[in-house]
Amino acid sequence: MAESPPSDGEEEGKLTGGSQQLVVDDDLREMASKAAWSVSSCKPGNGVASLRDDNLDTYWQSDGAQPHLVNIQFQKKVKLQLVVLYVDFKLDESYTPSKISIRAGDGFHNLKEIKSVELVKPTGWIYISLSGSDPRETFVNTFMLQIVVLSNHLNGRDTHVRQIKVYGPRPNPIPHQPFQFTSREFITYSMLR
Repeated sequence: MAESPPSDGEEEGKLTGGSQQLVVDDDLREMASKAAWSVSSCKPGNGVASLRDDNLDTYWQSDGAQPHLVNIQFQKKVKLQLVVLYVDFKLDESYTPSKISIRAGDGFHNLKEIKSVELVKPTGWIYISLSGSDPRETFVNTFMLQIVVLSNHLNGRDTHVRQIKVYGPRPNPIPHQPFQFTSREFITYSMLR
């Protein structure tokens, strides 16, 4: 269901632990810079910019009733494969998310839940695969991704999320080519004339 290679333990739909180092396959690329980000609410100084600043000491803090939303909208349809969150139960305690839902769609009007995950006292990077139950479904093709914090640990009201990264498959530089040539020299000599 949910994927977390470096985590300490995992059950069906539950993720525990977390990884202190962000480790992502070379065949994935970070897609978040191509998107417009927004949040449902935030405390002054702890807005959406804190989710994208690559600083684990800053965080987005919601300000209002649950659920808390992070909206990621793309100008064109993109393939997304992995969502990675940095949360820290040791520092944030009741502000740490415990139930997260990930929704995808063309816009706010037709979002559908594609993944639901329960976090158990997480500290570190949490990996959530967007792959479906069918092995051929390795990614989600969407205009919009919404990350929903449904509840927090210890019945906390507001939430802290320190970082969010969104990854999609790296495109093959040569269309209709079954191989992935990675160096410039290989690409130069990859076709016969």
